Amino acid sequence: MTPPPPPPSPAAPAVLAVIPARGGSKGVPAKNLARVGGVPLVARAVRACLASAEVTDVVVTTDDPEIAEAARAMAGALGEPARLHCVARPAAIAGDNATSEAAVLHALDAYEAMERGRTAGVVLLVQCTSPFLSREDVDGVARAVAREGADSAVTVAPFHGFVWRDGSAVEDDTYGVNHDKAVRPRRQDRPRDFLETGAAYAMDVAGFRAHRHRFFGRTVLVPADPARVLEIDDPHDLARARALAPLLDPAPLPTRADVDAVVLDFDGTQTDDRVLIDSDGRETVAVHRGDGLGIAALREAGVPLLMLSTEQNPVVAARAHKLRIPVLHGIDRKDLALKQWCEEQSVDPGRVLYVGNDVNDLPCFGLAGWPVAVASAHDSVRAAARAVTTTPGGSGAIREIAAWLLGPTLTDPVPTPATTTPTP
Repeated sequence: MTPPPPPPSPAAPAVLAVIPARGGSKGVPAKNLARVGGVPLVARAVRACLASAEVTDVVVTTDDPEIAEAARAMAGALGEPARLHCVARPAAIAGDNATSEAAVLHALDAYEAMERGRTAGVVLLVQCTSPFLSREDVDGVARAVAREGADSAVTVAPFHGFVWRDGSAVEDDTYGVNHDKAVRPRRQDRPRDFLETGAAYAMDVAGFRAHRHRFFGRTVLVPADPARVLEIDDPHDLARARALAPLLDPAPLPTRADVDAVVLDFDGTQTDDRVLIDSDGRETVAVHRGDGLGIAALREAGVPLLMLSTEQNPVVAARAHKLRIPVLHGIDRKDLALKQWCEEQSVDPGRVLYVGNDVNDLPCFGLAGWPVAVASAHDSVRAAARAVTTTPGGSGAIREIAAWLLGPTLTDPVPTPATTTPTP
């Protein structure tokens, strides 16, 4: 009689990253879905965790289905859907007074139940509100606990400031918290202090379950880049993050594998945003032959295309007719038109590249997975974009985007501009 096979070896304990992401926020409405660099905050956190060489799996714990969908969309775009788990957070630990520790403990239990007994040896708490969290930050705290014997770890940034406290209400005086106000030591003579960034924490699971808070035992400080330290608590923080994103984010450009359709604004995107009016009131705009070449190449490559404009102007239809692409113009709500077009074409909006230049494009930026601004776009549009062309609108920006998708055969110098007038 053949003996039964031995039971499978238990899987190695997981290094689990937990991302708490509630739907409600008083400071910034729908904060965890707010886009920085064209990407929702929750998706940015998922991206950093899945990029980590140390993290086994990621759990997003949320009470909001839209947040869960944004997290899944990022995991799918990265080709890692199996490593991302979304856990419905109970109402009891989803209110304003709920602690992050409670959310992490619940996520731990839910993960181990989903994984049928697989345990987590290390758990990370990763905050969506730190938009510039890097893979290196995640690796650092995870490695400190998983490999280097720490009980807990936290990302910090070097801090050299003098901290004051206003004690006038109690002691009728102000005083220095980390210094004697009568002594002003030089920076190099002061103790080296660190500021907790609020971005990432790691804990040994057994110790975390026993202590039920994030700092216990030997805590290791993991230095982060001070330039990337920013926590979003109010609209001003969000505005700063969006302004910094073009400087701090890596600049990945979409490829054909990332995009299923391309939707183009017209004025200011395919033109330089100027209009010439003759004595009969007819409008003329300047377009670029290079853009026409890029659009033709995208069309011939089988990429679904749409021109979408708020302008009810025959020049828009004339240009679309010449380029042989469909057009919707005179549209008040471009985002609703884009959503309907995607449904009709069976295209996932998360795989649409939308090109715009002005504030009326921002609702479409919130819908499309690849919001792209031309170099001459309004500052708020550039800040919300996931990618920005080096070329201004009307000067070959669409050809540049076609080169991103179709490769270097479209990177030759662009020809001289041409003009388009409305058909009679």
